[in-house]
Amino acid sequence: MPRPKKWRKVCCLPEINNFGPLSGSNNNSFIIMSVDEYEAIRLIDLQGLKQEECAENMNVSRTTVQAIYEVARKKIADSIINGKRLIIEGGEYVLCDGHGKHCGRTGCRRKRFNESSAENK
Repeated sequence: MPRPKKWRKVCCLPEINNFGPLSGSNNNSFIIMSVDEYEAIRLIDLQGLKQEECAENMNVSRTTVQAIYEVARKKIADSIINGKRLIIEGGEYVLCDGHGKHCGRTGCRRKRFNESSAENK
């Protein structure tokens, strides 16, 4: 019997999920990046977390984060170098509810969004 699937925890969905070349090229090819791959890039490259910290935030092992991160970086490189559209969608993830042990730390977009929504009411 296979091991049960462990869903990757993601802070929130990207505000923009479609990127591509600005030139009028007729290249209709595209790459799909999963939401969990996007989250690994966001946590490691943008927030500056180490892979161990990223793994803890996403509720997976460090080796899983390393594999997700490598795939995501290759997709970004393919998109930039070969002029392909990059679309972020799908994947094996569950959205954070804003009440986890990592919520409220620097870069927690879910917590920041929940607080600003409450202030505007």
